[in-house]
Amino acid sequence: MSTSIERLKDGLLALFLKPNCPLCDRPAESEFCTFCQRQLQRCQLTTPGDFWKGELPVFAWGNYGGVLKRAIATLKYDNQPQLARPLGHWLAQSWLKSPVATPVKKLTVVPIPLHPLKLKKRGYNQAELIAQNFCDVTGYKHQPLGLERIRETEAQFGLSAQAREQNLADAFRISKSFGKHLPNSPVLLIDDIYTTGATVRAAAQILQRQGIQVYGVAAIATSKSQFIQASKYNK
Repeated sequence: MSTSIERLKDGLLALFLKPNCPLCDRPAESEFCTFCQRQLQRCQLTTPGDFWKGELPVFAWGNYGGVLKRAIATLKYDNQPQLARPLGHWLAQSWLKSPVATPVKKLTVVPIPLHPLKLKKRGYNQAELIAQNFCDVTGYKHQPLGLERIRETEAQFGLSAQAREQNLADAFRISKSFGKHLPNSPVLLIDDIYTTGATVRAAAQILQRQGIQVYGVAAIATSKSQFIQASKYNK
């Protein structure tokens, strides 16, 4: 009898403690409710490898807008680090199905770092969490402390493409441990959003100066207009 009562209590607790979807507050079995997960899947790009070209190729899982834009903002600003798990997994699954993954067997995954002050305020680096979940699926080596952000930059939002480049000049450096043991495989940079590309280019340049091959960038989201603007600026 007591066992049955305990099981009933456990069941009631599970029912009442079940988290709601952070995007719509509906009951959720996992990080997102079924409705929001369907909406997010509709944001997935059919050909994410379209941006895989140029000096720093980009692979993006989805179109930056609507519910995907809201999900990324919720991950970053609403203390919802668990949302990095499905986003990182979806990025990895799409990557492994793409031709861009075929030429390489091994990659070292390096997330774009936050400045220590911003990291302390937020409590986590969303790019690092995405990278970890990406590596859980792909099996690539995760190097979360490969790069350090040594200069606190102003928000990129609202800046022109040229101002973004200047804002990020000398903002990164290779960590001491990474510098002592350079990777024997190309680096894949991971970020949440690809906009003008100024951030990832600044990070890639630091790695390349040390003779490290940068294979490209993988991001959760971009938009075609953002990528076209970035391409025009870098011609």
